[in-house]
Amino acid sequence: MAILEFVLQVVLGITSVLLTLLILLHKGRGGGLSDMFGGGMTSAVGSSGLAERNLNRFTVVLALVWFVAIVALGLITKFEVI
Repeated sequence: MAILEFVLQVVLGITSVLLTLLILLHKGRGGGLSDMFGGGMTSAVGSSGLAERNLNRFTVVLALVWFVAIVALGLITKFEVI
């Protein structure tokens, strides 16, 4: 059980960092914090429609993996026999 818990913690750490990076890669949708970091500038450097859709899909899949790791760690912690 300790090996499974360790693997889930590693998966949780990696997915947390990757999820943060992927969310920051998304295009800004208007005024706000994204404009502070240059998201409000319109240029040809922005991603195309297909790239944005793939980024959205990858972000959702990674968020689901993150959520499953959180729930699994919670269940392991709750039912852990001391």
